[in-house]
Amino acid sequence: MDVQRKITDIVDQLNTVIVGKTAQVKDSVTCLLAGGHLLIEDVPGVGKTTLAHGLAHTFGLAFSRVQFTADLMPSDLTGVSTYDRGQEAFIFHPGPVFTQVLLADEINRASPKTQSALLEAMEERQVTAEGETRALPQPFFVIATQNPFDQLGTYALPESQLDRFLMRISMGYPDRAAERALLAGESRRSLLAGLGAQLAPGELHQLQQAVAQVYAADPLLDYLQDVVAATRSGKWFAAGLSPRAALALLQAAKAKALISGRDYVAPDDIQAVMPQCAAHRMTPLGQSGLSAVAQVQAMLEAVPLP
Repeated sequence: MDVQRKITDIVDQLNTVIVGKTAQVKDSVTCLLAGGHLLIEDVPGVGKTTLAHGLAHTFGLAFSRVQFTADLMPSDLTGVSTYDRGQEAFIFHPGPVFTQVLLADEINRASPKTQSALLEAMEERQVTAEGETRALPQPFFVIATQNPFDQLGTYALPESQLDRFLMRISMGYPDRAAERALLAGESRRSLLAGLGAQLAPGELHQLQQAVAQVYAADPLLDYLQDVVAATRSGKWFAAGLSPRAALALLQAAKAKALISGRDYVAPDDIQAVMPQCAAHRMTPLGQSGLSAVAQVQAMLEAVPLP
């Protein structure tokens, strides 16, 4: 398999649907190649759900969509057992979480109890329902969208669940040229229906294996540790990155390097994925008024390069 050709085909196809958002498209592909879950945060109507659908179609994965609402129950995700009179036994009916890509639309509109039902699925790739543990299909990704917390009817995701998302990205408003293309072009729904799978069964696993083989030299790991140590210094954030977050950052940097056509990780890769991998895990410290993303950028500028 030509790895670079496959990655180029994936990105090019997504760019036909998500106009003018090349950086966000590459970040989302980076996340899935690294085997992580993706959180897309922004105001309604800027293409969050369209991107999630496009990723599932392009990667050739089975997916389910769940619209998170205040009355959604955990069993609506995981499944429920009902009594079958013919078999004289309780039969488990799997919920929508038993898929390869779960689109959790507007995840922060559900109650914390329902949000927590995803924790085990996201971390362990399994679900415990009614006393029995059941494995989820492989691969398994959660692509969640959420609205800003200042909107009505939203619940903030707990830190433990935010930590399960490898990356958080924001779509933002399109520029004038991209918006004109949206206004003058075919509907996004029609374009999504015409998307074909760019990966055959098993090829995603090969791409993820290629990510795992990307080389990280000792000086690069030193730099990564310096960056993580800076988050824990008490100067920039209330609490720093955990070892699990450091591992996630390295994995995302390897995927970024592969997408860039290299078989080794460079400091630029760490810097490129750091805001998306770290900002949602930390709270800025001080009275600077900077967002978490801006604070991460400011901190990166203060850490010496190797």
